Amino acid sequence: MQNFKKIVSEKVLAAIEANFGETTITANELAQMLEYPPDTTMGDVALPCFKLSRSLRRSPVQIAQTIANALEDASIKHAEAVNGYLNISISDEYLSSIINTEVLVKGDKYGSATFGEGKTVVLDYSSPNVAKPFHIGHLGTTVIGHSLKKLHEFVGYDCVGINYLGDWGTQFGKMIVAYKMWGDRDAINAGGIDKLVELYVKFHHAAEENPALNDEARAEFHKLELGDEENISLWKWFIEISIAEYKKTYAQLGIEFDSYKGESFYTDKMPAQVQKLRDMNLLKIDDGASIVDLEEYNMPPCLILKRDGSTLYPTRDIAAAVYRKQEYNFDKAIYVTSAGQSLHFAQWFKVVELMGYDWHDKLVHVPYGTVSINGAKLATRTGNVILLKDLFAQAIDKVSDIMEEKNPNLENKAAVAEAVGVGAIVFYYLSSNRIRDINFVLEDALSFDGNTGPYVQYTYARTCSLLERANEIKLPENCVFTSNDERELVKTLARFPEKVLEAIDAYEPSVVTRYILDVATAFNRFYHNCQILSAADSEVVATRIALTKATNYVLGNAFELICLKKTAKI
Repeated sequence: MQNFKKIVSEKVLAAIEANFGETTITANELAQMLEYPPDTTMGDVALPCFKLSRSLRRSPVQIAQTIANALEDASIKHAEAVNGYLNISISDEYLSSIINTEVLVKGDKYGSATFGEGKTVVLDYSSPNVAKPFHIGHLGTTVIGHSLKKLHEFVGYDCVGINYLGDWGTQFGKMIVAYKMWGDRDAINAGGIDKLVELYVKFHHAAEENPALNDEARAEFHKLELGDEENISLWKWFIEISIAEYKKTYAQLGIEFDSYKGESFYTDKMPAQVQKLRDMNLLKIDDGASIVDLEEYNMPPCLILKRDGSTLYPTRDIAAAVYRKQEYNFDKAIYVTSAGQSLHFAQWFKVVELMGYDWHDKLVHVPYGTVSINGAKLATRTGNVILLKDLFAQAIDKVSDIMEEKNPNLENKAAVAEAVGVGAIVFYYLSSNRIRDINFVLEDALSFDGNTGPYVQYTYARTCSLLERANEIKLPENCVFTSNDERELVKTLARFPEKVLEAIDAYEPSVVTRYILDVATAFNRFYHNCQILSAADSEVVATRIALTKATNYVLGNAFELICLKKTAKI
């Protein structure tokens, strides 16, 4: 609909200038003013003329009526003035051109753009803590981050996905103590990260009874910092086990990272940034700690060094940002973390600005809400977590049972069950605005009724089945529409490029998810109300197959943007 809005805005501007004289209003401003009416009987787009009243010195009613009388174009079926609104309907000829010269020509590129070409976006997301489980709390940063990566790639950006592993800190001292006290190498090699988690939980239970264990953990981490060979070896082993486990889950989601550089990578890069802060007289000593005072920016001080001189998260994040700018020369650096870290990012973003880095305004924090399980907060140290691999397994098993009942002869059942089961979880999560807190109810997430992942994947599979049966039918040069269900489907498909831009501008994948539901609803209404292969008129059959193919492209393209896999059969 972007192109139609452009045509309308240019025609409206010409009508304004012809009837009211020259104006400072631009066609682009008029395009921004165009709205989608809540009811299609009021037109396909509407221009509220109230905002034009002051500059044109006419009443909204007069402006709307004057433009309606002057508005003519092959793309416009009808223009009507109603109470200060200009309501405009799209012609069938233009709807046909959307399918024939846009969707079907561009195919898997439909909805994409090129304005990001020559620019680089660095995305920091997922980033679990090593030797801890990949649980449902990591789902948000992982799927939101990867969706944003796919969205930016779709409009031409060169994207770098970074998994900023939590691979440094006192928790490794705890793991080393726990391993030395209770660990078994063969058992850990066999059990993987689950065994490491058991040790971590066991340590915290033991430390509640014997707080001196925390002192031992600090001592072991200090040895790690000093390069103790045994501790370095254990630390690297813990990381290898963790990444191997994480990659299994990433594979199920279709996610790959360009970098796994974690916190430890920046250990030798922090001193230079601390010295720069000192040289610029930005560091102050407060109760022995080194801080940057941010009071005049209405924020608490940003802690850079503890009293003992050790670094903190802001120190590492600043060093990492400087390195990434030097390494990738990014045009935008996106950080996807929980909303609880918003102050942390605001603080160190401000410090980067105060340090004189002219790219400080290219740093973007994308926050998201918390996840609880039936109202219970997640906590690794108590073992109160739902592992993603277990959640995915439950979903896959449920899909497998349904397929065994409804379609026992389906080929590649295991692969389809994984695509649909994992997709159900991802779609459920990305259906909500990212900033909302989510109380994850497994029964709702795995439901196969209503506005769910399986519903939209089944719709995609339905288009594939129709196209397979219609592979001998030649697509029409021009579509012939005989029902409003056809027209409404085309209008819905035409909004995809707009939705892509809206999702990027708001850093909001749920825009795409909700749009997918709109497409599925429009297609299924069309499917149930219109004969497709059995229509009597060959022109009508060809048009409806063209609409099916266009829907297949749009759903497939949109699925790619939210980590949802395409399944031709379910």
